[in-house]
Amino acid sequence: MNSPYSRPTSRAFAWALLLLLLGCFCACSLHEPEPDLRIINGKEPESLDPATMVGQPDERVVLSIFEGLTRFNAVTAQAEPGLAESWDISSDKKIYTFHIRTNAVWSNGDPITADDFVWSWFRVLNPATAADYVGNLFYIKGAEDFNLGKTKDPVSVGIKALDRHTLRVELINPTPFFLELCAFPTQAIVHRPTIEKYGDKWLNARPLPVSGSYNLVEWRLNDKIRLKKNPLYWDAANTLTETIDLFPVNSPNTAVNLFYRGQADIVWDKDVVPSELLDVLLQHPDYFHKFDYLGTYFFRFNVTHKPFDDVRVRRALAMTIDKKTIVEKVTRGGERPADFYVPPMTNYTSPQGLPYNPEEGRKLLTEAGFPGGQGFPRFEYMFNASRDHEKIAVELQDMWKRELGIQVDLRSVEWKVYLSDQSQLNYDLSRSAWIGDYNDTNTFLDLFMSNNGNNRTGWKNAQYDGYMHQANATADIQERARLLQRAESILIHDELPIVPLYIYVGFNFWDTNRIAGVFNNSRDEHPVRTIKKLSETPITRKQRSVAQVSKPAVSPISKSADRSSAPSHSRFTTAPTSGRF
Repeated sequence: MNSPYSRPTSRAFAWALLLLLLGCFCACSLHEPEPDLRIINGKEPESLDPATMVGQPDERVVLSIFEGLTRFNAVTAQAEPGLAESWDISSDKKIYTFHIRTNAVWSNGDPITADDFVWSWFRVLNPATAADYVGNLFYIKGAEDFNLGKTKDPVSVGIKALDRHTLRVELINPTPFFLELCAFPTQAIVHRPTIEKYGDKWLNARPLPVSGSYNLVEWRLNDKIRLKKNPLYWDAANTLTETIDLFPVNSPNTAVNLFYRGQADIVWDKDVVPSELLDVLLQHPDYFHKFDYLGTYFFRFNVTHKPFDDVRVRRALAMTIDKKTIVEKVTRGGERPADFYVPPMTNYTSPQGLPYNPEEGRKLLTEAGFPGGQGFPRFEYMFNASRDHEKIAVELQDMWKRELGIQVDLRSVEWKVYLSDQSQLNYDLSRSAWIGDYNDTNTFLDLFMSNNGNNRTGWKNAQYDGYMHQANATADIQERARLLQRAESILIHDELPIVPLYIYVGFNFWDTNRIAGVFNNSRDEHPVRTIKKLSETPITRKQRSVAQVSKPAVSPISKSADRSSAPSHSRFTTAPTSGRF
């Protein structure tokens, strides 16, 4: 994409922006203290409401300010006691009795009670809330029927406060991952009086009553989110950092440059790692961390749009994708090409999907009425703005034109537009990814059940739903795996509303000599309450030289270091840098 500005105009704009930001620096530095920790958090969050959050950038903030019955352990990402100090499980594993901490209070001093969980969970179940993750509660007796309007009687739902500090939850079937679901943001509690007072604007209340380890001080869109330690949190003694700023940065060049300058302490998010420099970065394990990741990169078909309502067309496109070329040429981080959808997990092995077979793909397209691509309508492949997503889109575009004779237009959109258009089925094909919400196969396959708010394909299959329901009602591990495999086979081989491309590898930046309390795990779950800065010493000049790898210098206002995705806060300068970043 070419800049709309000529070179002189662009340079003048850069100087004007630099002067503006320097002015902001002077103004901000007089009134606002520096944070103790600075984290680049990827994209701008869509929502900080636990009921309506949708992405990982949202989740990281939400889990810092709101908490549920359990919380994620920083080392293992498994569930551990949160606002519930303990629980009892019935012999048939269907009834959980949670004991709420008597010392748990909201950040304004109000006591936290079992009724807060009842009210918060029913708010998620309310169809008017439009919670994408409402399916997380469907394992509870009567919850799905309540959400679908089949019943309006809350007594029919298995959520009940026995007293101020005792919550009883009755499940439909034994659900081995239920405690991990209770740690997910959707099940975190929110403050009823604040929501009833302010309605949809409740997150703007200051001070905002929160239940988690940090208070939300401010949320400045496209700038930063500031968090401050909640002194009334039940585990405040083990919350290690006082003030944290999280910045939305979508450009790999900007993110890594800020890290090397010492202007960011941690960089989350696989999307802000420059793939062309992975070979160099991997040589520095003290501050570039690679790990196995419970995530899959794929694209969705909108099966309500012709000709993608024809499974032969979907199969043809899938079988003409050389996934090995994508991971070797574009991503370059050791990702595993995948014709399956569920990453390798304990007690489960995915069935085989469709192979790379261009000849068979051409036959299928001919059978669908488009020999050699003749008469095939131009269509769009949508992806959220990212250099690597664009590179993958270009590869797909070339493969389909070469092998099938069809033309796809590439549509790059901002994150919030991307989420909105996907939800409204305003796309033909859409770049997608899914990161496991908990360590069980169900977190991936449940996604494409007919009533799941995150399905976003228009695809519904009663047989698929049936296998999923049977699997989750089965206690036998092997039989459950067999049923889940049948469901996945429908998804990736028979019906194909999605096409998996590869299994993710995780990447994060932090200097182990300066930062403690960050632990790699397959969910990329890093509670900020455990993180602490050990030293203010910036990365040395020798370390910084890793960034200078025989590439032309770029200004942070150039295309390759898009300033629009960087925070405007004064800590981030706009002076040109040497080397690649």
